[in-house]
Amino acid sequence: MCHITPTVLSLQQAIPNSCPAKTLAPSQRLTIGLQAVAGTQTITGLADEFDVSRKFVYQQAATVQAALDDAFTAADNDDQVLFSLPVTKTWLRQAALGLTLICHSSYRGVFEFCRDLLGVNLSVGTVHNIVRDAVDKARPYNLGQNLANINSAGLDEIFQTRQPVLVGADIASTYCFLLSREDHRDADTWGTRLLELKDRGFAPTATVADFGTGIRAGQKLAMPDVPCRGDVFHALQEITPVVTYLENRAYDTIAAHDQLEQKKTKVQRQARRDQIRQVQALARKAFLAAQAEAKAVTLADDVALLARWLHDDVFAVSGLPYGDRCALFDFILGQFQVREPLCPHRLGPVCTLLKNHRDQLLAFAAQLDRDLAQLAADFQVPVTIVRELLDLRALDRRQPQRWQKEAALRQQLHHHFYHLQQAVHDLAGHVVRASSVIENINSRLRTYFFLRRELGSNYLDLLQFFLNHRRFLRSEHPERVDKSPAELLTGQTHPHWLEMLGYTRVSQN
Repeated sequence: MCHITPTVLSLQQAIPNSCPAKTLAPSQRLTIGLQAVAGTQTITGLADEFDVSRKFVYQQAATVQAALDDAFTAADNDDQVLFSLPVTKTWLRQAALGLTLICHSSYRGVFEFCRDLLGVNLSVGTVHNIVRDAVDKARPYNLGQNLANINSAGLDEIFQTRQPVLVGADIASTYCFLLSREDHRDADTWGTRLLELKDRGFAPTATVADFGTGIRAGQKLAMPDVPCRGDVFHALQEITPVVTYLENRAYDTIAAHDQLEQKKTKVQRQARRDQIRQVQALARKAFLAAQAEAKAVTLADDVALLARWLHDDVFAVSGLPYGDRCALFDFILGQFQVREPLCPHRLGPVCTLLKNHRDQLLAFAAQLDRDLAQLAADFQVPVTIVRELLDLRALDRRQPQRWQKEAALRQQLHHHFYHLQQAVHDLAGHVVRASSVIENINSRLRTYFFLRRELGSNYLDLLQFFLNHRRFLRSEHPERVDKSPAELLTGQTHPHWLEMLGYTRVSQN
């Protein structure tokens, strides 16, 4: 039984026809209802404790149960209207563009979506006209963008039904400044397009491209003073399949040798006098297979080692001087050439690539040497110290060797250590060795290209606008999140891409 305080008693006396239930606070009513629903006490026990009727306890339990049902069944009410959209012709145009560009839908897919989900007959021709109208609004943004902020650019070619599409992008911001369907990909075509870009302020310090003759010849005609560096990614992609092929071939020779040995052992156990020649023949085959196995395994191991040296030493962002890289590059090339007769159809193209494009592939290292020397001069320290800081980045933080080297460098640099280390880190982050940005853009373009057989210049203009003004949802680089390539290039914000095309986005009130 609960003990009624004098205050509660006075309140009961002040209420005409008073009863204990009327004096209960909301929190007490909640307690009665929760305990009744939970079953921690009996209905009779609760009625006696709070000096109320059983009917009252049942009423509070029903109120609590109703509140719980509303709270947990509201999420399951799929038919509840969340908000309403004013479906106008303008909104349908926005939806058509969003389905085409955001969802990678075909024109017929937009037609089917509107027919089946909205009950609206939006024909394929109407969708085409909507996209065509957006092109006229998007093209001025593409042509009006100043390209003077581009420092390093990537150039490449992509094909659609054997039709070349020339692609160019800023390495730092991923801004696509060139997306043009052409009849040819020769030097004249590339030179013409690059001259048009120069009129818009395009003047990079260097470009990165694969080893296509048209790209390099065209750039030499249009921008003879701008170096075109070799794409390290393509070189490694040429070598990696060779390593895999030789490893698989080595495994095949191991399996063949093992089978012959097993067969020879089996015949020897069951051998009769008339099977001596068969045993000798199998022994000869097993001996030859062992030799082939040894050669294949040795070749596979050697080529894999040479490939690792290229990847981890020659092409890495490290403190290895340019001259030492060239010497190691020449040594690796010589070792490839020595082994070329053992697998000419695979190692031959690798040797040709490395021999003909050494200077282009190592151009980034020459620029890195100049940047490290400038950094050493700015901080008035030996360049060897700067190279050691660059090598320190590659060491695992879990290795004691890293912390020992860092402690030694801290002792030499004193209060300059942090600032120089940060400068080296920023410098390493801006070293351009490959046109990976172009490969990323090409992969995104492919998801649009497969929807149609023929590509028109109008469609590419709209794609270029969309890719440049659509904000990144996520990125490995935090500074790019929720920013578009155009914003990263210029440092200035712009409206949503739909608003730039003249539409007003619907906001949920």
